[in-house]
Amino acid sequence: MEFNRIGLTPIVIFNMIVWLFFTLAYFYQFVYLIRVAARGMVKLPPAKKLHRYAFFISAHNEEPVIGNLVRSILAQDYPRELMDVFVVCDACTDNTHEEAERAGAIVWDRNDLARRGKSWAMDYGFDRILNEYGDKYEGFFVFDADNLVSPNYARIMNDAFDAGYLVCTSYRNSKNFDSSWISAANALWFMREAKFLNNARMMVGTSCAISGSGWLVSGKIIKGMHGWDFHTLTEDIQFSTFCCANNIQIGYAPAEFFDEQPVTFKASWVQRLRWTKGFYQVFFSYCRDLFHGIRHGRFASYDMLMTIAPGMIFTLLSAFVNATYLIVGSLSHGFIATQAELSMCVGSLIMTFFSMYFVFFLLAIITTISERKHIHCHKNRRWIIFTNLFTFPLFMMTYIPMTVVALFKKVEWIPTKHDIAVNVEDVLAEDASK
Repeated sequence: MEFNRIGLTPIVIFNMIVWLFFTLAYFYQFVYLIRVAARGMVKLPPAKKLHRYAFFISAHNEEPVIGNLVRSILAQDYPRELMDVFVVCDACTDNTHEEAERAGAIVWDRNDLARRGKSWAMDYGFDRILNEYGDKYEGFFVFDADNLVSPNYARIMNDAFDAGYLVCTSYRNSKNFDSSWISAANALWFMREAKFLNNARMMVGTSCAISGSGWLVSGKIIKGMHGWDFHTLTEDIQFSTFCCANNIQIGYAPAEFFDEQPVTFKASWVQRLRWTKGFYQVFFSYCRDLFHGIRHGRFASYDMLMTIAPGMIFTLLSAFVNATYLIVGSLSHGFIATQAELSMCVGSLIMTFFSMYFVFFLLAIITTISERKHIHCHKNRRWIIFTNLFTFPLFMMTYIPMTVVALFKKVEWIPTKHDIAVNVEDVLAEDASK
């Protein structure tokens, strides 16, 4: 029987393949969501030993915020003699050095203008720590200058480290959820990533992924590199993929820290464009290693491949094929496409974007309800929690044009300005759950 007699024309088959691909490729994340809904947050066994850590911060003109971060680290419920804070001032032209030193950090200046950026500052800082302090530190925490850490952060992370994880990530919250619809959307995405991805991965025994800051790496790994060897635009996801490809399991601990989200769409676009370009770099560099892991039955390799794969490209491809078929078919007056096929193309285009909006809307609702105690807003700004449910999908859909731009545009590291100078007590003062 010919395919067209049962309605299986090429465009129908194409759309069926696309739908089947997305369903099979990302169904496991729905399983993750169900698992977390049933089990809540992962629980770690109490550590038998309190380990010694170096907290590392790369800073470029972070005078308004660096002091608050250093003070929040040193004020933790963890023995002060087991913590040191190191700040590398990367080509700073303000008073970042003085503010960090005043807050209690060990501060070094670096002025290599040819290799600016966080990854190069990490390479410099780790190498110098190893040269000057030897094996003093069992683990290295990595933070960005705009971050703040909760009082019990180090103790909870120490539980995961003591359990044997060489790399651990944590719960990424925001200190400015209510600044704008952009900051709210960013904050919600990272909450979802922590609770329904990394937390779920930890529960099922697969590997997590570090993101930006708020993570811990064993001194053994740093000593093996004698610095830092990852220098793409997204050194965090590159390192995560490297760990996955080399069967190093990344753990997760529900230790909360706060970072500052971009407030304007322009600032967010610049930041996310760099991330998107970095994901391409990592995908093309490590896809072969991940496929090798998949062939050997490592689910973590599949999970990581889905994380870095440019899924939005396939969405655009589907929309382009259907739109082209619709236009050409309409102009052919029935010669190339039937009216039923044209109607299906219209329906496919509508459903592509409606389904995206619905999925992100559903994720926004689930994450907001689940993490309502972690959402901190001023009383007169709590309305943004509700409106974010509707604007969050729009924010996520801006990744569609971004994936195209990132393919062709040269993207370089550009420092993000941080100026929301608050401490942990200020962030926790307003709780949206009350």
